[in-house]
Amino acid sequence: MAKKVITLGEIMLRLSTPNNEKFIQADEFDINYGGGEANVAVSLANYGHDAEFVTAVPDNELGECAVAALRKYGVCTKNIARCGERLGIYFLESGSSMRPSKVVYDRAHSSISTAAEKDFDFDKIFEGADWFHFTGITPAISDSAAALTEAALKAAKKHGVTVSCDLNFRKKLWSSEKAQKVMTELMQYVDVCIGNEEDAELVLGFKPGKTDVTSGELELAGYKSIFEQMVEKFGFKYAISSLRVSHSASDNGWSACIYNGETKEFYHSKEYSIHPIVDRVGGGDSFAGGVICGLLDGKDFKAALEFGVAASALKHTIPGDFNLVTRKEVETLAGGDASGRVQR
Repeated sequence: MAKKVITLGEIMLRLSTPNNEKFIQADEFDINYGGGEANVAVSLANYGHDAEFVTAVPDNELGECAVAALRKYGVCTKNIARCGERLGIYFLESGSSMRPSKVVYDRAHSSISTAAEKDFDFDKIFEGADWFHFTGITPAISDSAAALTEAALKAAKKHGVTVSCDLNFRKKLWSSEKAQKVMTELMQYVDVCIGNEEDAELVLGFKPGKTDVTSGELELAGYKSIFEQMVEKFGFKYAISSLRVSHSASDNGWSACIYNGETKEFYHSKEYSIHPIVDRVGGGDSFAGGVICGLLDGKDFKAALEFGVAASALKHTIPGDFNLVTRKEVETLAGGDASGRVQR
């Protein structure tokens, strides 16, 4: 049965260099649209849930192009506000092998950064909703975007909606000190927290006990330590993290772990070897979307994690921010078929 999911954030115009070119080489850019919470909404719509994305875009052609990109994949856009000056932009230089990808933001004064609570009817938006998802990127955009996020969270809780947050620290948007001040306050509304050990430290101030999370064999014990601290302080139902082993920009190991705050169980998923990577941008969002889908479907937390990891592994093979795989494709991979054989 389809569930109603609301996500709130910024959608941006993405301009990426073709064929792994460096910025200085590029004479043209490939155009896509994307952004953390928008990417999650597209994933959930693809899996058959009623996904709605809430944002603000300028009242011009570029704003409408961003909205159309979402509608194309079945995302509800009826509560997107038209206000503000501009659509945010980000430039992507896609890395390869030992050369990392690079992102340059051009998003100052974007519509969502200046939007206010009065631009949205959150009571109406959350009526009948089952789930609300946001990331740490949205409160980082501006003080008004942080206030908008808090207003949405209060409305979500008023309507009994389950809330998930992907911590997603972005050092180009705010400092760790500012992130901790803002995000610690918002965690009181969160049921499911997603974030790696860097996010947990920089956004919430948690560090693993006496375990070195970079030491390989003890890495999982470090995550378990962090999760236990997070659950004890904030009462999360689940604490979750993807685990990326970056051999190079083209070759990653990909898995995830989850901690059940109620049963105190810790679980590590199977690991996928992703090589070559086509596009890793949106990989974390596709993971979040997959896990949310699994939990909404009523899967147990271990099966939900496996669904999310498989979904995200597949996303790494698709250009653009959006994960455009089907539920069947994810379930096939999660079930053990990673052959990639031609389907006729």
